[in-house]
Amino acid sequence: MTRLEGKVAIITGAASGIGKEIAIVFAKEGAKIAIADLNVEAANAAAKEIEAMGATAIGVGMDVSNEDQVNAGVEEVVAKLGKVDILVSNAGIQIVHPIEEFPFADWKKLLAIHLDGAFLTTKACIKHMYAQNSGSIIYIGSVHSKEASVLKSAYVTAKHGLIGLSKVIAKEGAKHGVRSNVVCPGFVRTPLVEKQIPEQAKALGITEDEVIKNVMLKETVDGEFTTVDDVAEACLYFASSKTNALTGQSLVVSHGWFME
Repeated sequence: MTRLEGKVAIITGAASGIGKEIAIVFAKEGAKIAIADLNVEAANAAAKEIEAMGATAIGVGMDVSNEDQVNAGVEEVVAKLGKVDILVSNAGIQIVHPIEEFPFADWKKLLAIHLDGAFLTTKACIKHMYAQNSGSIIYIGSVHSKEASVLKSAYVTAKHGLIGLSKVIAKEGAKHGVRSNVVCPGFVRTPLVEKQIPEQAKALGITEDEVIKNVMLKETVDGEFTTVDDVAEACLYFASSKTNALTGQSLVVSHGWFME
């Protein structure tokens, strides 16, 4: 028997990158998948790829920072797939500036997607989980949920905030059988990270190779990027837990960059 047989998972920001890999891994383990993404065409395309594997998947257009879109999207998933057992709050962006030059509009935009998005999708999904007395919520944090890096004041603030939110949800959800945990990846070579490499090179006045070696992977034990599959496997670990022993926890997946 597959580990998520009969479960329905909503994964935000899942048309590409980490979110898409989580969707594929969950589908292979028997889950029905809702790909929630700002880009509805890309979400539908990713869902078709998963359906081609023999699994059930739908695409849902969703701006996670828009309450009406989140509520409508979750209700669409419940109407089409019957319920929601797992939420993976993955949608995110990156914006880098020194603090003294950080535009307030950029700060608000990043926090809206990471934190407002996590709050709104949790609020919309958790009532369905409470009704069935079971559920698993997984937030995609970062090593930056634990550590700080220059130029990333908004991102580090947002990723630290997810751990606080997750701990509260773990306490509130316990009596309803709902677990809440955070997966904290190191640098994963997604389009989001690829975009950061030249940006940081310019901001720091160093080469792109130096950004990779001396900034992104400097603290790892082996100089390796974390992979999307590494992150997806950690999410599967939390999603498939058979008891409520694992709740309110954060798991760092970073080639030893950060050690608890």
